[in-house]
Amino acid sequence: MTGRIPRTRDIEARQVADAWARIETWIARHAPRTRTLLLGGASRDTVTALQRQTGARIPSSLSALWARCAGTRADRHSTFLMGGHALMRLETVATKYGQEMEFQRRYTDSAVTWRAAWIPVFSFSADDQTSGLYLDAESGRLCRWTRYAQHHPEVAYESLTEFLEEMADSLENPGLATSDEPGLVEGALVWGSRIHPDDVHLWTRLTA
Repeated sequence: MTGRIPRTRDIEARQVADAWARIETWIARHAPRTRTLLLGGASRDTVTALQRQTGARIPSSLSALWARCAGTRADRHSTFLMGGHALMRLETVATKYGQEMEFQRRYTDSAVTWRAAWIPVFSFSADDQTSGLYLDAESGRLCRWTRYAQHHPEVAYESLTEFLEEMADSLENPGLATSDEPGLVEGALVWGSRIHPDDVHLWTRLTA
């Protein structure tokens, strides 16, 4: 037998990259304002430096996402991800991770509020990390965090791939969207769950 069997993490990285490419292609065609908010990809050295700084093991699936886009600029429409989340900038990831690990070290005894394998990825907004989704590097699941201590993981998605593929499917076939409804506000991608009161009359639901 020639060649090698693709490793699971290689497959996941490719799936994430493919799903993000679908999302970015849709945004480039339909949401020009959102497109201006996307940062460029992070280099391998930058991700390695983040890993060294935090001490966390960065899964290849997450590295694949950051290689395509390393966060979003601060803007009222930065929450363009399904469910109304913002993609955190890498420096914000490091800060949030450090804060949570320091709280774990200093203010808890036997209770677990944050684990070393929990890497914050999506937040309430580009500049507000009171809630969001973290990637559990051990299980591969996306779980919720809030301003309150997380003693037990609340699973939101089984994987980063699942989240991004569902978002891509919802954009390409909005009639099949189940988790949230995609729409547009003056060239910005805005999900039904996070419409700003000032934008209600401007929001246009996507149709097939």
